[in-house]
Amino acid sequence: MPGPGLLFLKLGGSLITDKDSPSTPRLAIIERLADEIAAARAAQPGLSLLLGHGSGSFGHTAARRHGTRQGVHSPQEWLGFAEVWREARALNQIVIDACARAGLPVIAFPPSAAVLAQDGQPLRWDIAPLRAALHAGLIPVVNGDVIFDKARGGTILSTEEAFLYLAHRLRPRRILLAGLEPGVWADFPTCRHLIPTLTPETLSGHDVHLGGSASVDVTGGMREKVLAMLALSAAIPGLTVQIFTGLEPGLLTRVLLGEAAGTTLTA
Repeated sequence: MPGPGLLFLKLGGSLITDKDSPSTPRLAIIERLADEIAAARAAQPGLSLLLGHGSGSFGHTAARRHGTRQGVHSPQEWLGFAEVWREARALNQIVIDACARAGLPVIAFPPSAAVLAQDGQPLRWDIAPLRAALHAGLIPVVNGDVIFDKARGGTILSTEEAFLYLAHRLRPRRILLAGLEPGVWADFPTCRHLIPTLTPETLSGHDVHLGGSASVDVTGGMREKVLAMLALSAAIPGLTVQIFTGLEPGLLTRVLLGEAAGTTLTA
């Protein structure tokens, strides 16, 4: 059930796709991650989870080509909008199918079907069905997606932006961001020293080292992610955010069950 025990988990687009090769899923990684989620639920049957995933080389490549994030107005741009939607949906189906094979009770909630935005910010999103899914013990799945926008015509809602909106309403206990990197580096791009814990107070000493994305990403890189999640942890008492790698076999299961790994963001 949603509430104090709820977890949000994002599988990053860089993790589940080859972001340098258009529309290329990392199928073995997706299958393993689904199995690790299933292992955590088997170990803790009451685990309440909302799953999200990025679009990686599916959505981002097409979105950059069409400039979808900035706005959609012309007939050609609307064709691009539909192409980005198809790409995002294709990856979402791959993730859904892998989770179903692992025995996970997943059900998709694509933002394109439910979110109306105003200049890039979600304005309306009826999450009553999503709440009902959580109450029923299902795993709602959201993804980076195109959305309709009253000012821009259309734009893109990243998974992190969806999490920000949903977190204020569902009040998760933890947000888990699984990507390629083992956490937030203190010395990016040298990448030798991880930051175990970040707070708004300690951020200033590290801010200069926070890099962006090494691959195509129209919705921002590590710096934007850290800033947004620190602000969220300050707004929701008791919330912690973990940034960790999804490449280490078994780590996702352990993190879902409470292990501290990577970098923890907290107020």
